[in-house]
Amino acid sequence: MKRFRQKYYDYFSRIYDRFVALHSTDRALRLRYFLADNTGLKKGDKVLDICTGTGSALIPLKEKVQAQGLVAGVDFSIGMLKAGRSKIPNNHGGIFLLLADVAYLPFKKEVFNAVTCSHAFYELKGETQNNCLKEIGRVLKPGSPFLMMEHDVPKNLFIRMLFYLRLLSMGPKKALEIVRHERELLMRYFRSVEKMYTPTGRSKVMICRGRGT
Repeated sequence: MKRFRQKYYDYFSRIYDRFVALHSTDRALRLRYFLADNTGLKKGDKVLDICTGTGSALIPLKEKVQAQGLVAGVDFSIGMLKAGRSKIPNNHGGIFLLLADVAYLPFKKEVFNAVTCSHAFYELKGETQNNCLKEIGRVLKPGSPFLMMEHDVPKNLFIRMLFYLRLLSMGPKKALEIVRHERELLMRYFRSVEKMYTPTGRSKVMICRGRGT
């Protein structure tokens, strides 16, 4: 099943950016810059972007940490990582792309000043999602945030149907939990969860801090 999903995302990488732009009406990466602006990152910080996909958040994050900082993008799809690598100019050092499972992040404890995930968290299934949240708490420095940007329920009927089909791919039980109890789910792993909307109103950002008990 995992190999099938990897092949699916390898193929999906060819149209992924167009799909996200259609849903969020963000063709100029304003949402990724909005996400980066709310991380609190400073020059020289280290930031991790999980399920980085085609790497749309990497340059906005790099601009926050500047030349002295480090940006790591993790995904389990080679196709997505290749698409992401093609977006990074040669003069942008300090950006690293890694093939890895987000349920088992290959990093030491408390190394990142922020972790981000944009328009990808709902793709994680069952225990992978739960383990990923535990891993995020492990690799974050104390008090540092995890920012999860996701689509809000779309108004357009066709896109709303695609949105619900995407949620159902996680399984009916997990999809219902996300729709009705997303904040409660995140509060199992973090001490505080704040919700904010993006300038387009089509996406939301959940800002999570502190390890849960």
